[in-house]
Parts: sequence; C-alpha cells; structure tokens
Amino acid sequence: MGGFEILGLVLLVLAFVFIGIECVIPGFGAPGILGLGCMAAGIALSAHSWVQAAKLAALLAVLMAAFIFIILKLLASGKMKSPIILEEKLDTERGFISSSDLDYLIGKSGVTVTDLRPAGKISVDELVLDVISAGPFIEKGKPVKIIKVSNNSLMVCETDGK
Repeated sequence: MGGFEILGLVLLVLAFVFIGIECVIPGFGAPGILGLGCMAAGIALSAHSWVQAAKLAALLAVLMAAFIFIILKLLASGKMKSPIILEEKLDTERGFISSSDLDYLIGKSGVTVTDLRPAGKISVDELVLDVISAGPFIEKGKPVKIIKVSNNSLMVCETDGK
C-alpha cells in the first residue's frame, strides 16, 4: 500500500467524521461539504481505475447511508445527546411561568417601563412584564392595570393612578 492509498483512506475516514458532525450539529453545511470533498479526494487517491472508483463510490454511498441512519436512530432514541435540544426543564421553581399561571396578575396595577405602542413593558411588584395595550398608545411612566390574559399575552389599560 503506497502513500497515496494511505492518504486516501485517511481522507475517507475524515469524510465519515465530517458527515457525522453534520448529522449531529446541523448548520449551513460546512462539515457536510468538507466530508463530501474528503470522500471525493479519498476515492480519487485510493482507486487505480475508473471502474474501481465507481465501485468504491457505490460501496461508500451504502456505508454512508447506513452510518447516517444509525446516527439519526441514536439521536431519535435519546441514546446520543444532541447539542441543539434543550434538556433544561422550564418550570416554576426555576422562575418560568406559563400563560395559565398568569391569571393571578389580573387586576394588578403597575407602571409602564416603555411606551406601549401597543406592545411594551410594565413593572408590577418588581417584575418587568411584556404587555399589550388594550386601547391606544400609552406613554412611559403612566399607571396601568392588567385587565386580561389572552393568547399568552397580558392586556393592560391606562388608569388614573388610584
């Protein structure tokens, strides 16, 4: 086995590594493109004829399909962790609240932190909340009251400050 064949095998191994990275961390395709380039260069360096290159390409296509299938099965079953999947629980103990938990805010008063055009922020009991004005534009610093929870949004109206 000569130097070119060894370099070809190294490039073929690198092709599997790069394409495996592309399967686990999908992005804009740089690892996948590098993998395909390494595969083409590895085939070119390893094969001695066009017929041998075609056979090697067909064999590698089958192996690559099996490799990708195994990686995707491992990701889907949870046996392999994906860095793009959120593992952290979003629960009330950690400060996250769902829209169904927002009903306790109805009737509370606060002050606008930003202009409401119609969306903006208000401060209620030292919490800064994203809200939507139920009426017209409300300036920053005006007193408001939460009147409704609708579609994961808090609706407010301007009050006279009492």
